[in-house]
Amino acid sequence: MKLSVITVCQNARATIAEAVQSVHGQSYADVEHIVVDGASDDGTLDILEQYRSGIATLISEPDEGLYFAMNKGIAAATGEYVGFLNSDDFYHHERVLETIASALAGGQCEAAHADLMYVRRDDPSRVVRYWSSKPYTPGMFEAGWHPAHPTLFVKTELLRKLRGFNTGYRYHADFDLMVRLFVDRGVTSVYIPEVLVRMRTGGQSTSSPGNIYRGNRESWDIARRFGIARTPLWVARKLGYRVGQYFRRPGNYA
Repeated sequence: MKLSVITVCQNARATIAEAVQSVHGQSYADVEHIVVDGASDDGTLDILEQYRSGIATLISEPDEGLYFAMNKGIAAATGEYVGFLNSDDFYHHERVLETIASALAGGQCEAAHADLMYVRRDDPSRVVRYWSSKPYTPGMFEAGWHPAHPTLFVKTELLRKLRGFNTGYRYHADFDLMVRLFVDRGVTSVYIPEVLVRMRTGGQSTSSPGNIYRGNRESWDIARRFGIARTPLWVARKLGYRVGQYFRRPGNYA
């Protein structure tokens, strides 16, 4: 089973090497790494050139944002399943893709998701909080839950059928895609009960109070569109679930 890992970046000189190394250092051999760069001008491309032999496809050109770049990666993918590793994230250990391939062996499930660890941007050895996930059952999105997107692998043909990310959303198109997969499409998914990704805090959707507000407005719009929320209290439930992550550890859902 070939897995495609898509990394999108723009001016990510400080973190891109660690992200790329975590993909290229995986024990699982049948991996296609696709990097989509938004015409970086800070030296990111110079760093990527050092790892060029391990990058199956490198695209560097101006684009209209994060989710446009991710859709380019989906179009280029030749693996059976696709996952996304952001330029400031990295895999928790060298057996992550082996674990995912094992969970998806046989092709009966269309997706897999796992736990995630948020770490400090300036010191990724320091844990901020955990995203302790669960096996999906209907009604969980209505309660404010959703999988951690950086841990999600989905069948490539299904992503293409759904036309990838809705680029009408700037901050939470990943949430829109997961709602379409799990709620609207009823995707068959397997949950892997362990941390697979370390994610630095301070991404696009949480980099400022304004972005947090705009992101939550997008989530509310998506939730209403698919009928998983009837009142703005849903946003409070969603935020409450995240607050609980500061006190939970993987495997502890109390």
